[in-house]
Amino acid sequence: MKTIEINTAQKVTIQYELATLGNRFLAYFIDILIMGGTITFLSVLGSAALSSKDNFLVFLYLVVGPIVIFYTLLSEILMHGQSLGKKSIGLKVVKLNGDAPTNHDYMMRWMFRFIDIFMSLGSVGSLLINASPNSQRLGGLLSGTTVIRTTSQRTFSLNDILKISTLDTYQPTFPEIKKFNEKDMLFIKKVLERERRFPNPAHKKAVGALADHVANQLKIQNIPNDRSKFLRTLINDYIVLTR
Repeated sequence: MKTIEINTAQKVTIQYELATLGNRFLAYFIDILIMGGTITFLSVLGSAALSSKDNFLVFLYLVVGPIVIFYTLLSEILMHGQSLGKKSIGLKVVKLNGDAPTNHDYMMRWMFRFIDIFMSLGSVGSLLINASPNSQRLGGLLSGTTVIRTTSQRTFSLNDILKISTLDTYQPTFPEIKKFNEKDMLFIKKVLERERRFPNPAHKKAVGALADHVANQLKIQNIPNDRSKFLRTLINDYIVLTR
């Protein structure tokens, strides 16, 4: 599952799960149902209230038409990055730089829906969402926005909890790690997470340098060749020893 890190205005880094193509399709389908129900209701109401066929066509043109065209744009502006479909399954539009999306950003996303979704039957949007690192369609790329999940899909079962090691079932390999604090361990975890997500030479080099530095700080002589595994072992040891 793709994730993204966003720095807030308070300089706090928050990790979010990116909405999958399936999430976004489901939200869009719910919005279509809502629009369809609204249009049907208004059409029946207008047909009953207006005796003239010409007046009814004007009603469709001036009232029903704008609902179909501007529903997504107005929803995201008024509901701060959500439509009713997005809100129902926990999705939201956000800026990659941590700022709140502006009306111009929502307008850009809305304008390029015609290319991403309608003119290409969804193929352009689908390809870009699957291929881009931050799951952005064309409108998202041009506005610097993407769609995230406001609630995590990750769940834990009783079996997962029972698997958590204790000193009775786990023998720490490097007890020296108790000298470190939680902030140090979170930094190590973050470096490992970056290497996992972006396994390029630069991140592998960073993991190696961090492993050597930690080993030097803890006076550990024999460091495993697999530096990533070494750091993961340190994290496991720390969790068990400080629980």
